[in-house]
Amino acid sequence: MLRTENLTIRFGGHVAVNGVTCSFQPGTLTAIVGPNGAGKTTYFNLISGQLKATEGRVWLGDSELTTQPASARTRAGLGRAFQLTNLFPHLSVVENVRLAVQAIHEGRHRHGLNLWSIWSDHKALQQRAEEILAGVALDARRDDPVASLPHGDQRKLEVALLMALAPQVYMFDEPTAGMSHDEAPVILDLIRKLKQDKSKTILLVEHKMDVVRELADRIIVLHNGTLVADGEPAEVIASPVVQQAYLGVANVMPGSEVNA
Repeated sequence: MLRTENLTIRFGGHVAVNGVTCSFQPGTLTAIVGPNGAGKTTYFNLISGQLKATEGRVWLGDSELTTQPASARTRAGLGRAFQLTNLFPHLSVVENVRLAVQAIHEGRHRHGLNLWSIWSDHKALQQRAEEILAGVALDARRDDPVASLPHGDQRKLEVALLMALAPQVYMFDEPTAGMSHDEAPVILDLIRKLKQDKSKTILLVEHKMDVVRELADRIIVLHNGTLVADGEPAEVIASPVVQQAYLGVANVMPGSEVNA
C-alpha cells in the first residue's frame, strides 16, 4: 500500500499541495484529476521524490520514503512515467530496455563479482528485455535507434522501461499527452494489461474524462492543492462540489475533459 500523510509543499507563500492524506491499494487504478494549477503533477513529484515535501510523509508498505531521493524510491518499488519521454535517443530500443532491467537488478540484487553469475545474469536480463519488448509490441523495432521512433512508439517504450523496473506502483502522468487519436489506444491497452496484475497499484493523472471513466476504479480530485473529493468514478464525477469547483458545467458529457 502506498500512502501519503499530510503531504504539503510550499513555494514561498504559495501552498501547491496542502495536507493531502490518501492511501492507494494494490489492484486499484486511481485517477487524479483537477483543473490547471490544482497540484496533480506536484503531488506526483512529491510521491516519486522529484520534490521534497515541506511537511508530511510518504510510505510504501512499512517503509517510509519521505527523506529518500527519487533513485531510492525507484528501487523501493515506485515506477514513474513523465509527460515527456525520458529515453536515451541514440541507443537502440532494446538497449534502453536492457539498461533499465540491469539497473533495477543491480540495485535490488547486489552480490560479489563472479564470472558465472555475471554471464548467467546477462543472459537472463537480455531475455527479460526481449520479453518486455514483445509485451509492448516493439520487438520488430528492437534494433532501431530511439530517435527514429515516432512519438507513439516512444511512449510505448517508456511504458516498457516502467515494466522493466518491475515496480509495485505504476505512476502515469498524462500518458497519452501529445499522441494522435490513433496512437493513444495503444498506451491505454498497455495500462489495461497492467491492471490485470492485482498485486500492483496504478496512479494516473489524466485530463480526458472518457479515459478516466473507462480505466479508473477510483477518482481523487485536487483543487488548489487540497483533496476535495475521493470515491468511485460515477459518484465523484456526479458530485456537485466537483462539477462546480472545476468542471464548470451542470453535467459531464462523455468525452468531456478536465484541463490538466
